[in-house]
Amino acid sequence: MQSKIVSRRDLEFVLYEWLRAEELTGRARYADHSRETFNAALDTCEQIATDLFAPHNKKNDQEEPHFDGERVHIIPEVKSALKAFCESGLMAAGQDYEFGGMQLPCVIEKAGLAYFKGANVGTSSYPFLTIGNANTLLKCGSPEQIDTFVKPMMTGRFFGTMCLSEPQAGSSLSDIATRAEPQADGSYRLKGNKMWISAGEHELSENIVHLVLAKVPDENGKLIPGVKGISLFIVPKYLVNPDGSLGERNDVVLAGLNHKMGYRGTTNCLLNFGEGKFKPAGKGGAVGYLVGELHKGLANMFHMMNEARIGVGLGAVMLGYTGYLHALEYARERPQGRHPMAKDPAQPQIPIIQHTDVKRMLLAQKTYVEGGLGLNLYCARLVDEEKTAGSEEARKHATLLLDILTPIAKSWPSQWCLEANSLAIQVHGGYGYTREYNVEQFYRDNRLNPIHEGTHGIQGLDLLGRKVTMQNGAAFKALGVEVQKTIAQALEVAELAAYAKSLGAVLQRIEKVTQKLYSAGDMNKTLANASVYLEAFGHAVVAWMWLQQALLSVGKSGHDAAFYMGKLQACAFFFKWELPKVQPQLDLLDSIDTTTLEMQDAWF
Repeated sequence: MQSKIVSRRDLEFVLYEWLRAEELTGRARYADHSRETFNAALDTCEQIATDLFAPHNKKNDQEEPHFDGERVHIIPEVKSALKAFCESGLMAAGQDYEFGGMQLPCVIEKAGLAYFKGANVGTSSYPFLTIGNANTLLKCGSPEQIDTFVKPMMTGRFFGTMCLSEPQAGSSLSDIATRAEPQADGSYRLKGNKMWISAGEHELSENIVHLVLAKVPDENGKLIPGVKGISLFIVPKYLVNPDGSLGERNDVVLAGLNHKMGYRGTTNCLLNFGEGKFKPAGKGGAVGYLVGELHKGLANMFHMMNEARIGVGLGAVMLGYTGYLHALEYARERPQGRHPMAKDPAQPQIPIIQHTDVKRMLLAQKTYVEGGLGLNLYCARLVDEEKTAGSEEARKHATLLLDILTPIAKSWPSQWCLEANSLAIQVHGGYGYTREYNVEQFYRDNRLNPIHEGTHGIQGLDLLGRKVTMQNGAAFKALGVEVQKTIAQALEVAELAAYAKSLGAVLQRIEKVTQKLYSAGDMNKTLANASVYLEAFGHAVVAWMWLQQALLSVGKSGHDAAFYMGKLQACAFFFKWELPKVQPQLDLLDSIDTTTLEMQDAWF
């Protein structure tokens, strides 16, 4: 029986035929691996996700965690699934051997972890946040912090979170007010509140390691305004003794759970730090430990934030992907109606997949989810280049590409794979919006992703306001070089030449529009329609993803010919139906339209 989480054939096409993951085994870090070990890791992920994560996805949604004033109650299936995940070594799959890791390439690790996002996004959030937390501390933490906190996270003894937002600040991190008072022993005592903290309280692990953004007051006791005053701290739920055992309960308490429309299986918390309910060492305030340098907290936290942004994009892809596969199965099995030219009621009804409009909806879903999967795994492959490419120049090139693609990898799937979920509901007809079918939950879960880890608008500001101009446009130029390589290849293939010309024209137009926007002389005007810029840029990038996949699919025959024909038809759909949407957006941007900028509060 084929998986309804993700197509394994598509996954292997992306990994081995397109991104050439097997070539990574020629590098020292991955020398112990082979395609066989990669596939074994994918098999393990598929099995655990299918057997232990997917079965309680609906129950996790319907019986969401609840707080009785003392402790959080979570259905027992969550802990059982996470126990299997941790015992299989997946928490440390990409880590060094010294941390009990497998030293899997990032592209294989993310492909495997994608199964869990598609199977049960609520339960998978706990280990995924922990992996991001651990990776941040490996980059920024001290050896002692790594021993004390990272190693237990890698085995699943401890889980981790990221604590950025506050009730009064939201995404405006410069306005956070959590205070961190220095102590004589080198630790800090934190007081403040953090909102929207996923996995912030539970009993699924022995301890919870919170990574917390806070400000250290100056000599006058005042907090430094803006982001320059932000530092990063480890604040564990329980203090840890020198021998690694758990000590006192820290002064971190759950004030309440937020109840979201989706992701219901993940506790989402308002946490109070230093309210005085617990007094470690007889003193109020949550004990915290500075990570890295003072006042460098936001830069350090960006390691986890960027990883989380790509993770959100991958999660959005997988919710869209599993919705697509559910819709595809339903369309093949559901008989209804007849062709317009065959209306004889005495004849049997046909499966709805034979109706042209249903094909349209399925084909659109296919282009969104397979294009989005390609984009996110391409980014994971760039992480491998960043780490292990043979030259410094190649590593820097990968970093530039990753920098400019990160906001797109987060936001494009969050917009268009959500649209795939909407279409999956439509394919199901009246059944689609009932709770008896899974697709309505996939939509609700995915609707959170345009907000998670920086809203759509914030990603647009990041792309247009920072990424395209960074280092004198180096990232923008690096991406252009790569896209032009694909265009040059496709121009030599008769079936793809027209698509190559279309993409080339769009790329050239984006370059000119970008220059025009920056000639406005007013950043408010330049950035007024940054979200539109993000959407146009994102569609061009995904068109590039499809052109690369099409190049590998032309002329293929044999038993797998239908798979490659599907790729070519999806590419055709994207270039004929989707890429043309970019031109009106670029027209709007080119006009430096100020309609939204000039709108006044009183006019609404």
